[in-house]
Amino acid sequence: MQILVHAHSGLRWLVLISILYAIINAAGKTKGTVPFTEKDKKAALFALIFTHIQLIVGIILYFISPKVIFSGSSMGEPALRFFLVEHSLMMLIAIALITIGYSKAKRLTDDGKKFKTILTFYAIGLLIMLISIPWPFRNLGGSWF
Repeated sequence: MQILVHAHSGLRWLVLISILYAIINAAGKTKGTVPFTEKDKKAALFALIFTHIQLIVGIILYFISPKVIFSGSSMGEPALRFFLVEHSLMMLIAIALITIGYSKAKRLTDDGKKFKTILTFYAIGLLIMLISIPWPFRNLGGSWF
């Protein structure tokens, strides 16, 4: 199980970096008539793939981790409630937004709208993720790696 915890924690950085790259890439191209190239599509796609891999590892951990206890008393303990409800729900919302953003952008024909869609959905998803990560300074038992 520790291997999965470390994988989930380490993969976080690939997820955050890839989403940030996709956001910066889209933000720099929203103005003007820059074409949406294969490189732009891959930037958004790699961020999507990393988030989905992270989701799979997270779902596995959700059911085997001792930090997730399925009982009513968990709601009274902030750290247990965080992993049982808050972290998992917020991350699902963030990943859903990123997935929706990628899917909507893929269907659009206007390149400027593709960049704006990716920028909007990925940025909101990233913000939700940053709020939902158990950073070490939050005293929830998280680590940097």
